[in-house]
Amino acid sequence: MTNKDGRCELQLLHKEHAQALLDLRRRNHNYLQPFEPLRDPSYFTLESQETDILSGMGDKDLASSRLFGIFLRETGELVGRVALTGIARGPFQNANLGYFIAEEQQGKGFMTEAVRLCVGYAFDELGLHRVQAGVMPRNTPSQRVLEKAGFRREGLAERYLRINGVWEDHILYAITREDWE
Repeated sequence: MTNKDGRCELQLLHKEHAQALLDLRRRNHNYLQPFEPLRDPSYFTLESQETDILSGMGDKDLASSRLFGIFLRETGELVGRVALTGIARGPFQNANLGYFIAEEQQGKGFMTEAVRLCVGYAFDELGLHRVQAGVMPRNTPSQRVLEKAGFRREGLAERYLRINGVWEDHILYAITREDWE
């Protein structure tokens, strides 16, 4: 997926992307760690990345997640990931949005572009009604990404996720199909 004038594109991740994803995670481990759960060393293996990718494959109407690589159009380099997880059907029609980008690509607008593409996919391809995301209050760059992508701030969830070994508060953001249209 790409915008006509976009500088990056989203591709559903496949098993053949596992090594590039593993390399990206390893290169950016120290940069990303303050914003992620503590992970067992086994997470940083090719097998674990393949398993993660395979969890987001299959029938789009049945999958509980969709994982996309963020690739630079100019070079084809994998520079980040955006994911829809916890996809709920029935009366909820909701997904959680999560993302990360390489440290050297931060602040260039790629993540906002990728989030917009992913939200468009959630509404247009998956038929969802709502996409939500949680961001730690100190992560202002991530808050700006969501706001630029049209998300609204809904409130504070105290001790929401265990990040880097600590129960962290998160500001909850959401966008619904009506907001998107």
